[in-house]
Amino acid sequence: MPTIAVHTHVFARLVKSVTHVSGMPTARQAFVPQPIVGRTPAELRAYIEGIDPVHKRPFIQVMMEGLTNPLNAEDLKGMTFDRSTPRLLEPDTEENLQQLFMNNNWTDFLPVVLPTEERVAQMLKGTSHAPDEIVGRLRPTVYREWWEFTVEKVAVNAVMAGARPEYLPVILAQAASGMTARSSSTTSFATVSIVNGPIRNELKMNSGIGAMGPYNHANATIGRAFCLLSQNLQGGSVPNETYMGSQGNAYSYSATYAENEEQSPWEPFHVQKGHQSGESVVTTFLGGWYTHSGYGPRQYWEETFARALTAVDVFSEPILILDPLSAREFVARGFDNKQKLSEWFARHARMTAKEYWDNQSVQTIFRPRAVSGIEPWATRLKAAPDELIEIFRPEDISIVVIGGGTQAGWKMVSGMLRENSIVSIDKWR
Repeated sequence: MPTIAVHTHVFARLVKSVTHVSGMPTARQAFVPQPIVGRTPAELRAYIEGIDPVHKRPFIQVMMEGLTNPLNAEDLKGMTFDRSTPRLLEPDTEENLQQLFMNNNWTDFLPVVLPTEERVAQMLKGTSHAPDEIVGRLRPTVYREWWEFTVEKVAVNAVMAGARPEYLPVILAQAASGMTARSSSTTSFATVSIVNGPIRNELKMNSGIGAMGPYNHANATIGRAFCLLSQNLQGGSVPNETYMGSQGNAYSYSATYAENEEQSPWEPFHVQKGHQSGESVVTTFLGGWYTHSGYGPRQYWEETFARALTAVDVFSEPILILDPLSAREFVARGFDNKQKLSEWFARHARMTAKEYWDNQSVQTIFRPRAVSGIEPWATRLKAAPDELIEIFRPEDISIVVIGGGTQAGWKMVSGMLRENSIVSIDKWR
């Protein structure tokens, strides 16, 4: 049956790539200008009555031809192609190989450690799992096909990132989450990973002074390895083809941190989520979209944190990252566990319903849920425009303790928990 899909024009190359890998290279497409969110009915009507910016013909004409022209033999046969890749490259000089990796978008455009067979074999000593064992599957977005990958392929990317063999179980656990660190979302999402348990100290990860900066080999290379494997083991992360993040994200270089369990006045994050303190796990959050920073809690902390919570993007729940000094200040104010603090934040993170529903991502993702009667969005949709509504649930707000105690600082970092977000590292030893 003749069918035509409608897209905005900035996705033209992406549409071509997706239909190609899906075996539908002749799928019919029509395009309108970007953006469509926030435009008046008259402006949207003008798109329909105007010119398709990709085909350079009237939009309605493109639509009618797509819906009425019969399918031909080329349309019906579809297409397949070889998805396999060679295991080895031809030998060459260091300089030429570095350039080859960049030309093929296999790097983050920083120099990599070339993954020779010897180096990969050494990296594989960091796990008891077989090189050909399937670790998981990744894809940049929900409409792309899944790419399956092995332990050896993860090890290749770990070598490229400069990681050490003992780091490999953490990297394998991140890869097994099924969450990509190279999401193609136009919102420029990245990922943030938090490591808990004994492995933090075994690897000498930094959870204290400078823990979120470039001051520790394990932190930096584990995070980089996860980012590199995400782009290379999901079929790519190429702007305008398999990556559409409008502004990009610095967290896409490396964003793996260890919680400072020893200096925290509360139970570690993984224990809060049902794991044993002696387990080593990594939690990978989808987010990294925004970062707020501040100090305290101080005298007017309630106003400060309420204001900060309503300033974040309501579509992406926050991770509250507290220096140990900040965490202890909260304990002194009666918050003797993280749950109480999350509940306080949820009660005081409020904005008017009209402001909440004016958010683009809330409109496109949450409004359909609200219309379908799914809570808490259905209740938020029923609120009067000027009514104050709570924008997060307690379980939406994650709290971890990271820092070295030189300043009672805190950060709010975008980070949404998803299914399979928390993965055992011990399983991959």
